[in-house]
Amino acid sequence: MRRAGVKLSLAGGSIAICRLDAGASIPRWASRGAFTSITRTPRELSVVCDESTVPARVKAERGWRALVVDGPLDFNLTGVIAGLAGVLAKAAVSVFVVSTYDTDYVLVRDHAVARAVVALRAAGYRVSTTRGVR
Repeated sequence: MRRAGVKLSLAGGSIAICRLDAGASIPRWASRGAFTSITRTPRELSVVCDESTVPARVKAERGWRALVVDGPLDFNLTGVIAGLAGVLAKAAVSVFVVSTYDTDYVLVRDHAVARAVVALRAAGYRVSTTRGVR
């Protein structure tokens, strides 16, 4: 995949990555915001959603932002996430990836957004930002 062909956009708002017990019901607060991804495994129920909807008592990693790969992406494409993750790893930026039918969301910590954008652009990716991140 050519890096120059991959466009990303920085989504607005903070995201939280939550962990609930495997048998927990999907909480109502999980789908109140604009972004929700829910995954159940035999070991946990993970909810990735708008941080503003998550109650304080919930076990969560807060303060993430989403870099959205402009899609939809063809299922035959290879290396999109590997390329992005490799660039960000070299820049010491931790990632959490959420994939959907149409595209990928690369979550980075809020304090690392500027570093991530600089690294991605230096590697040839096109990144559109909001909130004045250059």
